[in-house]
Amino acid sequence: MASLTSSDPLTSDLIGTAHSLADAARGAVLPWFRAAGLAADNKDAGGFDPVTQADRAAEQAMRDVLARRRPEDAVIGEEFGATPGTSGFSWVLDPVDGTRAFLSGAPTWGVLIGLADADGPVFGIIDQPYIGERFWGGFGQASMRGPMGEGALRVRGSRPLSDCILFTTFPEVGSPAEGAGFRAVAERVKLVRYGMDCYAYALLAAGQIDLVIEAGLSNYDVQAPIAVIEAAGGIVTDWQGGRAHHGGRILAAAGPEQHAAALEILSQVPA
Repeated sequence: MASLTSSDPLTSDLIGTAHSLADAARGAVLPWFRAAGLAADNKDAGGFDPVTQADRAAEQAMRDVLARRRPEDAVIGEEFGATPGTSGFSWVLDPVDGTRAFLSGAPTWGVLIGLADADGPVFGIIDQPYIGERFWGGFGQASMRGPMGEGALRVRGSRPLSDCILFTTFPEVGSPAEGAGFRAVAERVKLVRYGMDCYAYALLAAGQIDLVIEAGLSNYDVQAPIAVIEAAGGIVTDWQGGRAHHGGRILAAAGPEQHAAALEILSQVPA
């Protein structure tokens, strides 16, 4: 199934469905952004892992679209779990990736829509509803649309680690050992920025940055970004150089040179 091209009727339906999901999520989530009185429940008794009405509304809106357009597909969503399917395709949904940013009013959150077959992600969308930017990739496509119009996505390509821009979301980057591994890479790059959530992966695909390093991610956090970045010519692996679509430790790179240099350091971090 991953060999389908953009001209195949099935592919056209899948891509159209993905964009319909993004449109539905935009309509459901935007009324809650920067809204007075937005409440958050905490899903983590030992820390702070918030979920809001916006998360639930956006995922439900996407599930409603799938029930109409692709009822035979499986669905894996952050808020409402897994629904089995019979088609061999799975939609992997994160309705608000970056809920902490959403609560803070910062527009670095996004809607993640991944489409996977048995071998992993084949198409993905990273959508930022408030800014009005959408990044998508797979089936021979790698494009974005935003306030300045539509254009192709392409990563920056190889460059030395000393010339690289590195992003992550949380400064601690997981466990103490994982944080130490990240800092060992960060000490060798030109610029480090924090707190970008899924928007970091979109910027990598768009040719703006070189590396994203994270740990402790779930499948719904990574499947859409993997599809978009790989379609744009980038590389996404775990910290051992293996496949990363199940989540965990993530290394996304704009070229082989910076990927190899970062991997040499991160692969030494104990499991």
